[in-house]
Amino acid sequence: LIRRYDKDVKVIPYSASIYSPKEQLLFPKRAVREAGIGIIHFPHYNVPMFYRGRYVVTVHDLTHIVMPEYLGSRAKYLYAKLLMGNALKHAEHVFTVSKNSRKDIERYFHTDHRKISITYNAIDDDFRVKDPSETDYLYDKYDIPQNTRKLLYVGNLKPHKNLITLLRAVKRLHREDITLLLVGKAFKSVDLEEEEKQLGIDGQVIHTGMVDKEELIDLYNLADLFVFPSLYEGFGIPPLEAMACGTPVIAANNSSIPEVVSDAAILFDGHHSKELSIRIREVLDQEELRQELIEKGLIRSHFFNWSQARAEVRRVFENTSM
Repeated sequence: LIRRYDKDVKVIPYSASIYSPKEQLLFPKRAVREAGIGIIHFPHYNVPMFYRGRYVVTVHDLTHIVMPEYLGSRAKYLYAKLLMGNALKHAEHVFTVSKNSRKDIERYFHTDHRKISITYNAIDDDFRVKDPSETDYLYDKYDIPQNTRKLLYVGNLKPHKNLITLLRAVKRLHREDITLLLVGKAFKSVDLEEEEKQLGIDGQVIHTGMVDKEELIDLYNLADLFVFPSLYEGFGIPPLEAMACGTPVIAANNSSIPEVVSDAAILFDGHHSKELSIRIREVLDQEELRQELIEKGLIRSHFFNWSQARAEVRRVFENTSM
């Protein structure tokens, strides 16, 4: 993957599971030193504890710190806090992806704000409005009823993504003309299908699992409405992807989400399924509102771009490399 962008780059092999002891113990410090590397960019906070070379780090979000109740154990929380605290303390500079994440870093770790740069995420140009004929194959592939309004969620199915609230909102709608598509990686710790059965909506929910990029773009285009009920995001890319594909968006009003979507989405209290059901009904049934959200979304999706992020990263490296 790296050589796709730079065929001559030197790669130092290093294989270890994320957050594992191997990750800490097997980091190739000697190979790094012998390669003459002056500064490393760690793209996540799991920086090896005993590495004391010069580095910068990207901390995307503080989900593990802000919402420890979803980690499953206090040990995982303490380990995440230890790793993040170490990364932030010894880094020469810190990148993060939103003002909200910067605020959380300052609040929980007292990191000097002058040491933190915001490098917003962006979406690829591949996400675009497509002709409906290009997405018709999805009906047969996932057995999607054609005469229904399609709600879409994209992302992993972890607890803090708050999909229970979305399922309960679908139940509250009492509409048989709705199909909910859940796209993303499932986890054994989250049994959404049992919840769907208890709510009596299992016949209206389709789990696609992981999909490739082209199919993801087609699913965004197929959907009548994208719903993002997450309780915490460092940035939140899926709402922008949906907007770029001409799909109206409803999203939870918390963390970085309002910062990213601005006025191009309908916001709701992520803890209230009743409010979400009302917002879903409004967007599906009011064509003028739908069109307004689509138009604003197309504009907002292009507000963030990778060139701005690259320029900031380059500026920091040039300053720290002196």
